[in-house]
Amino acid sequence: MCRDVGKKSYLCTPEMIDQETIQRIMDAARIEEVIGDFVSLKKRGANHIGCCPFHNEKTPSFYVSPSKGIYKCFGCGEAGDVVAFLKKHEHFTYPEALLYLAKKYNIEVREEEQTEEQRERQNERDALFHVSEFAQKYFDHLLWEDEMGRAIGLSYFHSRGLSDEIIKRFGLGYCLDEWTNFTDHARRSGYSDAVLEKTGLTIFKEDTGKSYDRFRGRVMFPIYSISGRVLGFSGRILSSEKQAAKYVNSPDSDIYNKSRILYGLYQARQAIAKANKCYLVEGNLDVISMHQSGVENTVASCGTSLTVEQIRLIKRYTPNVTVLYDGDSAGIKAALRAVDLLFTEGMHVRVVLFPDGDDPDSYAQRHGSAALQDYLAQHEDNFVMFKTRVLLDSVKSDPIRKAELVKETVQTIALVPDLLERTEYISQCAHLLDVPEEALASELSKAINRNRQKAYEGQPQAPAPQSPQDTQNIQNTPIIQNVQNTQNIQTPPPDPREKQLISLLLNFGETSIELAVPDERGVNQYYTYPIYELIVNDLQAEELTFSHPLCQRIYEHYAAAVDAGQPADATHFITVDDEELRQFAISLMVDTYRISDSWKKKQIVVPKLDDNLQLATTEALFNFKLKCLDDRIADNAQRMRRATSDDELFVLLEEKKQLIALRRDIGLALHRVIS
Repeated sequence: MCRDVGKKSYLCTPEMIDQETIQRIMDAARIEEVIGDFVSLKKRGANHIGCCPFHNEKTPSFYVSPSKGIYKCFGCGEAGDVVAFLKKHEHFTYPEALLYLAKKYNIEVREEEQTEEQRERQNERDALFHVSEFAQKYFDHLLWEDEMGRAIGLSYFHSRGLSDEIIKRFGLGYCLDEWTNFTDHARRSGYSDAVLEKTGLTIFKEDTGKSYDRFRGRVMFPIYSISGRVLGFSGRILSSEKQAAKYVNSPDSDIYNKSRILYGLYQARQAIAKANKCYLVEGNLDVISMHQSGVENTVASCGTSLTVEQIRLIKRYTPNVTVLYDGDSAGIKAALRAVDLLFTEGMHVRVVLFPDGDDPDSYAQRHGSAALQDYLAQHEDNFVMFKTRVLLDSVKSDPIRKAELVKETVQTIALVPDLLERTEYISQCAHLLDVPEEALASELSKAINRNRQKAYEGQPQAPAPQSPQDTQNIQNTPIIQNVQNTQNIQTPPPDPREKQLISLLLNFGETSIELAVPDERGVNQYYTYPIYELIVNDLQAEELTFSHPLCQRIYEHYAAAVDAGQPADATHFITVDDEELRQFAISLMVDTYRISDSWKKKQIVVPKLDDNLQLATTEALFNFKLKCLDDRIADNAQRMRRATSDDELFVLLEEKKQLIALRRDIGLALHRVIS
């Protein structure tokens, strides 16, 4: 089965796209072209360089290597291949990145063979997507082309201050106030009743068998996926019918789940990433008004209370959320309910309350875009402090209620995962509440312990120990295994001599060089070997290993290839799951140096590493062996200091003499004087 990637069909998973297609996509994709669509790059030697899109910088430190198909920023450390760039910059999933590249390079996407059940499920999902997109286009057509649509639907949007441009950007529409207008049109276009019912576009009465349009007489707000596909709708009624709900949303289906969707995220995602902040509002019109006012990093939950899934969608783009709510008591209560969940998910939360009777939409309509942006900037508040002040106003001088307030405030702070943030909140709240910091810190410790205990009680219990060894194993097992370690522990940099040899492996390991080997008659016989095989065989013969763990892991990859008689592949490290190993390997694979043009004009010749790979390999091996000898000599000195008898000391002295002799031999081979 094939997907038409030109129609934004992002339904594939990595398992569904066959490996041959993936390889064709990766072979066709030119990293400098793809990244060049988003970053201004200049050619510098074999690389391209520009300002990093992932952090602010004035001096370019973002390198793209076309020959290796990788990028590396030496400022913030981001690195990877073309798919990693799209996932990071555009917040695509893996299949979305592949399909983006397939569309760019006009590659037909073929899928793996599916079971009959998988095909049926996929066809059903395809049908739901197609009818949803069909409906959006029809409602859009009615809004702009139908006389009633213009008179009712378009007039309503204009009365809310929305421009034609913003109406079109969000794909707004109108469903005629007729019982079966849309259903009849969809049936004539070949869509089945089953598909119309599953999307919720048509409601079928079981007792009578009759059907009618769910959204009749409503203006339509289509709800998009991150990749721009129509998932469902929200419809607002325009009549004064008391029994009808003001807003009606599509029911949950195989493609639409309101607890996992944010209204406006498709239009806001790039602005959120660029601003590193997301404004969270309550309604669809709030989102659209904010966008029209220039605050495009705004989204809303789709007719539900904020959920963990929605928060994690935001977190793909930024950890910073500012919650905007109405200034009445209901708005304040809604803000207080939503934010504890945001803190639990590790978000940094601020809040803006509008004057009583206003919301983002009405404020923008009454005061204009500039005034709205000024209000947001001036009234954004630290949420913990906001919550404390709001609750403090209701406490007055009642000591019992104040004690309850302290506990509630501390409970919110306990949800914050970052230690430094918690410490700062404690300091600020202690001042505001006129309570000693030590008292708040003590309450905080108790609250954190309670949270940990709740988390522990929610974990699967370990089996009862059957032996002393089992008991020891259980004692050494962390109580809560799914709590992420927030400390980013970095491995220290390697010795330059280890780094030199690993860099040679990664950049030239697969390059073959010719060696002259004398036979029994002393006549040279010439053999060709890949560099990685020469290095691995030499180190294995002398049983040498790397002291740096990342260097050792890269070496083991090549050693395993030699032992298995298979070719080694440096690109393995571009997509490896271990982020630290991936960053380390890529940093060694990107050459940031180039010969100055002025040196060339003066005919100053600087030899490059690949000018004589045989010499470079020999020198790198000897330098590494010198490093290993230095380590052994240092270890020998320590053992000499701990020696408890003359016999032991004499053995160590003899060992030291041999090590120093070996050092001098290597020095002679390198034409160096080594003391």
